[in-house]
Amino acid sequence: MSKAFLEIVELQDGRIVLRRADEENPLVTLTFSSEARDFLHEHYIDVARIMFHAGLEAAGHLTGDDGNPDHETETVQHTLH
Repeated sequence: MSKAFLEIVELQDGRIVLRRADEENPLVTLTFSSEARDFLHEHYIDVARIMFHAGLEAAGHLTGDDGNPDHETETVQHTLH
């Protein structure tokens, strides 16, 4: 996936989508049932954010690219005496 900024948006129909900030088409769509929304109250959006984050992190591990430059392979230098 490109390095474009991603955003989480709740659509008018109640679906929560993950999409590139500069595009309208969703990459992933999440729909909570009425029962789940009632159980989660206003926290459903936080749960959606965590679910999207976990999915992106898992995809990064599967492809070998977690998308975080801080997690790039480090070179270990050893000094022989």
